[in-house]
Amino acid sequence: MKRQGMILFVTLLFVALPLSALAMHHAVKVAEKAGIGHYLTDTEGKTLYWFKSDMPGMSACAGSCVEKWPVFYRETVKSPDGIAAADFATIDRADGAKQTTFRGYPLYYWMGDKAAGDTSGQGVKDVWFVVDPANFPPK
Repeated sequence: MKRQGMILFVTLLFVALPLSALAMHHAVKVAEKAGIGHYLTDTEGKTLYWFKSDMPGMSACAGSCVEKWPVFYRETVKSPDGIAAADFATIDRADGAKQTTFRGYPLYYWMGDKAAGDTSGQGVKDVWFVVDPANFPPK
């Protein structure tokens, strides 16, 4: 009987750990950096950006743009404390891919960011910006 209990425990452990890791993989966080302020990141701390030419529910970044600004997509998003889960959604892009949005605007990474906390995409061509959740979308 003890052996069966141990087998059950180990089995549950192997099921529960990957599920909790998967849940964390879908988390969006809020980071803070001097000169930047508060901004959204993925679970690994990689900065998320928005494109000024986008419209709610529609991405204007296609072709070579997506090569430089890869789309951020998670099937489900665990929102950070203080931000409503409903602020995150998914759109179907013109190229057939899915993309996560924040308050309707598509989210992207920047190919120039190499590590967690990098924000080198901020202000690129004056149309790419980090997402400050307290002031988004900008007026």
